[in-house]
Amino acid sequence: MTESNKKSSSSKETEENKKVKEHSEMTFLEHLEELRWHIIRSLLAAIVFTVVAFIEKNILFDYIIFKPTRPDFATYRFFSDLGKIFKIDSLNMSPKAVTFKNLEMAGQFTTHIEISFVAGLIMACPYILYEFWKFISPALYPNERKNVTSAAFVTSFLFLLGVAFGYYVILPMSFQFVMGYEISSAVENTFLLSSYMSMLCSIALSTGVVFELPVLSFFLSKVGILKPALMRNYRRYAYVILLFIAAIITPPDVVSQILVSLPLIILYEISIYISARINKKREAAES
Repeated sequence: MTESNKKSSSSKETEENKKVKEHSEMTFLEHLEELRWHIIRSLLAAIVFTVVAFIEKNILFDYIIFKPTRPDFATYRFFSDLGKIFKIDSLNMSPKAVTFKNLEMAGQFTTHIEISFVAGLIMACPYILYEFWKFISPALYPNERKNVTSAAFVTSFLFLLGVAFGYYVILPMSFQFVMGYEISSAVENTFLLSSYMSMLCSIALSTGVVFELPVLSFFLSKVGILKPALMRNYRRYAYVILLFIAAIITPPDVVSQILVSLPLIILYEISIYISARINKKREAAES
């Protein structure tokens, strides 16, 4: 490295350290003021995407929300083709035609607003996480800042991947199950609009959160709360829970249960690996 490069790199480090020092010297009220603007910008992003989703009502509801209730949905076609290959008739998924009932005066309008907000929140998720990174990054050193940037990207990716998994896998299987389940032929299934929307939002958001397991493992291991030995000891119980959940929401065959539970098991194993690496680095630093 030349003398000029050394000077430029040292000057950059000095500037970075100066910014860290200035940020650390901010008062509590100044931190709150800065946090307030990050929250405001995040809310504005969510509102903008909510308005876009509200305006594009036909796309949101006809091509996204109600698409899993139709026989031509990609998941049903995939499992039907899979059933033909493995000669498993139970994989031939094709839901019956269904019409949802609305029993409230302003039910469709409030549903339109609520679902638009959820869609806006999901679309704004990467930017919200970016604002969160911008808030905490001045207090970190350059090497730590790189890790936070990667964590923000990975967190956004895993959340959106989880939402997609819930939408394309969990939701259609759950819908297929409740559509085909009956206690007697004397009882006819009539589904409320609010019930379907509740199931859709809960599945999409919950799977998005579940897919954050590796990130959660990273931070808990970083602060010394989570140990890889604990996760390894409870591995068999975690597997049983995941397989039990898969057995409930999927058709009664091994192939579909594996397809649902396998990604969750992989996430659990990745979390163990992350926790083990972080604990190994901490032990090396302490020795």
